[in-house]
Amino acid sequence: MKELHTPGNRSDKPTLLLVEDDVRLAQLVKEYMEQHSFTVTIEGRGDIAVPRICEEQPDLVILDLMLPGLDGMDVCRQVRPQYKNPILMLTARDEDIDQVLGLELGADDYVIKPVKPRVLLARIQNLLRRFRQKSEARESFDIGELHISTKTRDAFLGGKPLSLSSQEFEMLYLLASNAGTILSRDDILSTLSGIEYDGLDRSVDIRIARLRKLLKDDPANPRYIKTVRSVGYLFLP
Repeated sequence: MKELHTPGNRSDKPTLLLVEDDVRLAQLVKEYMEQHSFTVTIEGRGDIAVPRICEEQPDLVILDLMLPGLDGMDVCRQVRPQYKNPILMLTARDEDIDQVLGLELGADDYVIKPVKPRVLLARIQNLLRRFRQKSEARESFDIGELHISTKTRDAFLGGKPLSLSSQEFEMLYLLASNAGTILSRDDILSTLSGIEYDGLDRSVDIRIARLRKLLKDDPANPRYIKTVRSVGYLFLP
């Protein structure tokens, strides 16, 4: 696989906010993660989780889907404009539509219950690793009307901020910082998630579609992201 640029993150001491109303499960996850050097706090209500996430800015949020007060989808939707770090959805619902909707709303990963603690730990560590990697690129750069800041993890189009999830920002940065190079789905998925593309995973295509919408980019006549049939995607320099 190609060696690709990826953006960095701010924190070396991971803090997790676990939004889960199952008290026993929440306590088990908390204890396991604390054994692996995480600081974990728990919130059992979705409506209270929203201001907590925005104020506390934890390094990662583990977000249950079915919550009292406000469900996980609405929590994710409301916090995304103010919260740039990873959101991992943890839920018993395995329908494809829930996974697609969660990713579209800004979730960075989606884990189905029941999940083995070591698997959950691996998914969390992988998400945080993407944020911790030090960027070798400039702190900011421009491509056309697009401005990307790796320092603040923000992007602007024509001076207007783009509402990007953490994973969407990383994908945009990945594509833009490798402008002129065709990236396959396997390149993108391996770099951003640390897993190989199995031919079925739709997360890359979902995020590409959302980036195109935010960039007002017409796939038939692209200014930024071009689909290279049977190969992958090309960010136009």
